Amino acid sequence: MKTMVAVLKFGFALSILISLFLTSSAQTCKTLSFPSSASNRVFSTCRDLPYLSSYLHWTYQQSTGKLEVAYRHSRVSSNRWVAWALNPTGSASAAMIGAQALVAIVGSDGTAKAHTSPISSLGTTLQAANLSFPVSGLTATYENNEVIIFATLTLNGRASSMIHTWQEGAVSGSTPQGHAMISDNTNAKETLNLVSGESQGAGGSANSIRRRRNTHGVLNAVSWGILMPVGAIIARYLKVFKSADPAWFYLHVTCQTSAYIIGVAGWGTGLKLGSDSVGIQYTTHRRLGIVLFCLGTLQVFALLLRPNKDHKYRFYWNIYHHTIGYATIIISIINIFKGFEALEASVQDRYNDWKHAYIGIIAALGGIAVLLEAYTWIVVLKRRKSEGKTSHGVNGVNGYGSRPTQV
Repeated sequence: MKTMVAVLKFGFALSILISLFLTSSAQTCKTLSFPSSASNRVFSTCRDLPYLSSYLHWTYQQSTGKLEVAYRHSRVSSNRWVAWALNPTGSASAAMIGAQALVAIVGSDGTAKAHTSPISSLGTTLQAANLSFPVSGLTATYENNEVIIFATLTLNGRASSMIHTWQEGAVSGSTPQGHAMISDNTNAKETLNLVSGESQGAGGSANSIRRRRNTHGVLNAVSWGILMPVGAIIARYLKVFKSADPAWFYLHVTCQTSAYIIGVAGWGTGLKLGSDSVGIQYTTHRRLGIVLFCLGTLQVFALLLRPNKDHKYRFYWNIYHHTIGYATIIISIINIFKGFEALEASVQDRYNDWKHAYIGIIAALGGIAVLLEAYTWIVVLKRRKSEGKTSHGVNGVNGYGSRPTQV
């Protein structure tokens, strides 16, 4: 039993370390390097932009009004455009009107060309034209599916704090088309202080939705994706040991009940997100979430309807409980990855790091299960040999002679 506990402690410690390592290795602007053609460029400040997998590096000389900027946009394919813009005169509700944009177009040959484009009204195509302030050194690079726009802006007489916005879209021929209207595109704007580097989201409701989305993801990953498998591991392996009875049962029930309660909270935040995100639907993710809620509820009823071990219906209850339980775990893991796919719409690298962290945790739990499967079989075989018991099959034997399956 001590060895069993030690293995469990090691496994959970390993999963936590993997999670912390992958999360701490999240890509930020401070860890990014510039391509060899621009390796000599140094900027005093940088910021991870909250939408569209973008980063902004800049150096601002307040005395001269010179703003050296590098805007980088990841995950860009050919025949796409990206843009970053300052808006000296616009408001939070109309950040595009009056924006002065730096635009880069990636052609089908994989080269990036940059130009400036003022935006006077909604629906304006990003055609080349001079901005309301001087721009020099405008260039663009395209390497490893990332566009970087370099430029020096002269902002004499303008406030150091102003709205900036950034976007991406498709190109037809050589003409930029309109950007998508999903939440991450429409919310890609904020007020930026060029001196302090502080920023303030241009839309409070957008920030609220973002917080709820993060909460939804964390609640469901922890409940359905981690606690549920952990509860199954406890039930399958701890009860092999006579000294763990009935502690394993209460641990199992506590783990699964906690998972259900937290999962219902995550499911509720998902429903609220859906109602607040008009026009944005992730049908498969939503349907799987509803299925999980129903299966989890059935498992709760299974606990309430659990017959005694010697009851004639206990065999059928075991089939019901195990089938629903394993189906719930499998669908949970699938749906968590569907959730990560949904977050790909916001193309933020930090979500990829969360995805990698979850893969690490699931891999660790799988490794623990393999180790415990081997260890418990060793224990069972030794017990059989010492007690002279015979097995009635891999499944369906009691905890005193071989592998148990009943909960």
